[in-house]
Amino acid sequence: MIRIAVVGDIGSGKSFVARQFGYPVFDADLEVRKLYKKSRKCYYKIKKILPDYISSFPIKKTELTKAILKNKKNLKKINKIIHPEIRLKMKKFLRKNKNFFFVVLDIPLLIENKINKKGDILVYVSANRKLISKKLKKRPNFNSKILKKLRKSQFSVDKKISKCDFIIRNNFKHDTTRKHVKRVLQKIKLNARSNTRY
Repeated sequence: MIRIAVVGDIGSGKSFVARQFGYPVFDADLEVRKLYKKSRKCYYKIKKILPDYISSFPIKKTELTKAILKNKKNLKKINKIIHPEIRLKMKKFLRKNKNFFFVVLDIPLLIENKINKKGDILVYVSANRKLISKKLKKRPNFNSKILKKLRKSQFSVDKKISKCDFIIRNNFKHDTTRKHVKRVLQKIKLNARSNTRY
């Protein structure tokens, strides 16, 4: 099994790009949302560390936002509970899809949290910052302060790119982006057959 890891800035279109490879995708953001909605275990743990903010189950994103804005340490507290659960879900995903030649990992802090392994193929999704901002502002519950805090927890663009094997430029025109993904996948397959790195 070869793991293709898709990384990039918040709002750059990583999830869309990940799906275009045509292989099973582990979407960490989706799994986090499921935990907030369905995991009572996570609810009780987060309620315990943030009793002034978390009122009821399922966990509301607005309450988490208030906690993070009040104190940046609260984001680390939340991550300490959520990240181990996501790692467990990723392991289950990998076991379930072990017979696929490729799987795709869509994990925002993959490099920062050292989830990537030697042999993973890292693909950076590059997009124009103005287009990203325009797209993010359309999201429900968009909060620019939270965005800044989340970006601070990530490596710089240059540092991420330096660790990646490929760059896919996303102009948010689906057909163009699909073509870019197809070209990159062809290169990955060619190199996998010849057993070479990038």
